[in-house]
Amino acid sequence: MLKNISNLGDAALYCDFGIEVNKKINSEVIKYFEAIKGSNIEGINNLTPSYNKLIISYDLRITNFNDVKKKIETLNINETLKIDSKKLIIPVCCDTEFSLDIDRLEKKINLSREKILENFFNKEYFCYMTGFIAGMPFLGDLDKNIRVQRLETPRVKVPKGSVGITEQFTNIYTFESPGGWNIIGNTPLKVFNSSKEVEPNYINPGDTIKFNKISMEEYKSFNE
Repeated sequence: MLKNISNLGDAALYCDFGIEVNKKINSEVIKYFEAIKGSNIEGINNLTPSYNKLIISYDLRITNFNDVKKKIETLNINETLKIDSKKLIIPVCCDTEFSLDIDRLEKKINLSREKILENFFNKEYFCYMTGFIAGMPFLGDLDKNIRVQRLETPRVKVPKGSVGITEQFTNIYTFESPGGWNIIGNTPLKVFNSSKEVEPNYINPGDTIKFNKISMEEYKSFNE
């Protein structure tokens, strides 16, 4: 349920759906995102959904805060709307050269490598949002037994394709990037394709993800 709409700078507004992070609230964010995207409200030039917020940017030469706010408030949000989502399988290799933080995690949460990976691969994940770097998916909800804080000192470079965990989320680094997530594996799958102008993201908000553990041999032959 949309709780509040407020100003955000000169040319954007902020739709607040609450403070909790869960599938129910995030599904509401996605419903509004889809409804606004399909309504062609004049002047809106960008929509940015997150876990429980939606930022709407607009062109001040065409519209203003009050007009956009009024149109959003009068939108007919179909509560029975089914989110256009996909179920995806993501291959992940957890060999030593890819599982950069597994030794640290064993000590931190007092679980063996085998148990950490078992808990990770046994779960199904929901894509709450993408961001930070292009196409990076934030996937929840991680098994409570393997939830852990970020690294005390972030890495300067996290390899592209790295699969990391932090708190209730897991993610995939779509590019080499600085980062502080706990890295447990790497996927050979191209999760973001910048050459595609339409739908460059392989994973989008609302999608359901299952990770599949693969061997190093399978990893190396994946793109052959």
